[in-house]
Amino acid sequence: MRSVDIILKKRDGGVLGPDEIEFFVHGVASGSLPDYQASALLMAILLRGMTPEETTNLTDAMIRSGSRLDLSDISGPKVDKHSTGGVGDKSSLVIAPIVAACGALVPMMSGRGLGHTGGTLDKLESIPGFRTNLSIPEMKASLAAVGCALIGQSSAIAPADKKLYALRDVTGTIESIPLISASIMSKKIAEGTDALVLDVKTGAGAFMKTHAEARALAESLVRIGKSFGVKTQAVITAMDWPIGRAVGNANEVIESIETLKGRGPVDLVEGSLDLAERMLVSAGVASDRAGAKALACRAIDSGSAVEKFKAIIERQGGDPRVVDDYSRLPKAPKEHVVTAPSGGFVTGLDAGLIGRASVMLGGGRDTAEDAIDPGVGIIVVATVGDAVQKGDAILRLHYRDAMRLQAALPLIEQGTHVGPVRRPAKDLIVDEVV
Repeated sequence: MRSVDIILKKRDGGVLGPDEIEFFVHGVASGSLPDYQASALLMAILLRGMTPEETTNLTDAMIRSGSRLDLSDISGPKVDKHSTGGVGDKSSLVIAPIVAACGALVPMMSGRGLGHTGGTLDKLESIPGFRTNLSIPEMKASLAAVGCALIGQSSAIAPADKKLYALRDVTGTIESIPLISASIMSKKIAEGTDALVLDVKTGAGAFMKTHAEARALAESLVRIGKSFGVKTQAVITAMDWPIGRAVGNANEVIESIETLKGRGPVDLVEGSLDLAERMLVSAGVASDRAGAKALACRAIDSGSAVEKFKAIIERQGGDPRVVDDYSRLPKAPKEHVVTAPSGGFVTGLDAGLIGRASVMLGGGRDTAEDAIDPGVGIIVVATVGDAVQKGDAILRLHYRDAMRLQAALPLIEQGTHVGPVRRPAKDLIVDEVV
């Protein structure tokens, strides 16, 4: 079997058999398949698509490139959450401590920033000392000790996906339902969770721009999860402008902590509670959504959720003092304020463009080897629907490098809009697949 024949077959619209998919995935995992051939097949899949059977076979091969964890020796229901990626989407940092504080176990395996979207691992690693590269025994010990482990992929978990994830980020092959599905579900199934709640984003700042695309992805993810025996559901949420008020890794950690303290922005609180409720019901901790909401709100109001986050940070080697002292987090030394050109209302903050601007400031990657500056980012002072006067601050850009700022500003200008008429409110929760 030759790699080029598999590439040609998919390029021409053919359906790959399980053996061909296994050959490709094994080559990626072992390093025997060069990056240029892996990238060529990724592009062919992006352009030609995959059948549901191909996508399931790809997921299975990626799971079998490593180990599927058995967490049965740790007592308690295991439930996870995953987002398809957004701008300002720091809900994992909010949800995991809430759900763990309510009594479920949260083995959360996350990724890094992909394209213009932020990554949970990058946010967590802005906390001094925080380790996301736990070994499997360390992950299980963290679950047993504090009810949560927030980790990246180890070499034992879907190693083929780890390599393909980095390639997709830098080869223009992100927006593919089969590739997204296999990437997400190979990790989530391999981590040994019993139940999974998926947050599929749709809109200007999402990979799935339309409701139809997001629905198709949600259905694909849920179908795969159920086929592997994982209780799976998906909620489709709007991603037209940034979630909350903070974009950038350390900025988003601060906003997550503020939310756990009961002081979060309305949209972040709403989205986080919706997902936490679904997780608690799926895990059997609560019998219905009303009971789950009461548990989650009590965890915030009592302080147990923020204390759980502090325990998670300490368990994974981070400085727990950041929870009460934000000066211990990185912060870029310079600030540029974007102001309203006229009075009226903020009518648009294009999440995709703002996410790209954050990357240009140094908060994301242009190549797989790029280092991230955790202290740069953007604060949304006035969000969509807010009234402004001429000269009022809309965005505050935290930056370190003047050349990076100049590269980011055209994107900010293109994505920021003020008009005379307030934009109608838009529902955060768009749809669900159960």
